[in-house]
Amino acid sequence: MKNFQNSFKVSGYVGFSEVKAFPNASVCRFSISVSKYDKETSERTSAFMSAESWKPNAESDQFQTLAKGNLVTLEGFFKPEEWTDKDGQKQSKIVLVATKFYPIEDK
Repeated sequence: MKNFQNSFKVSGYVGFSEVKAFPNASVCRFSISVSKYDKETSERTSAFMSAESWKPNAESDQFQTLAKGNLVTLEGFFKPEEWTDKDGQKQSKIVLVATKFYPIEDK
């Protein structure tokens, strides 16, 4: 069996973002708009993905990069989340956990 790693690298625009501080670390939960352009059909397909990044409180000022409208590149791993909603239905989603993020220039 091949050994593979759960990882991603994606670029897109930040949607909403919110920062929550805890005693030892802070988390920024945000959305990122990703899209794909098909040259043959001239169609663009876009989607908003849920993402989060954790930093020690001393480094939480880096979250300014994740402000709404900024074009960024994220690197990290996928994290599955499951919960039961108020109607008792099981729900799930995949969250992008960004271990690295940095701005890129909008062309």
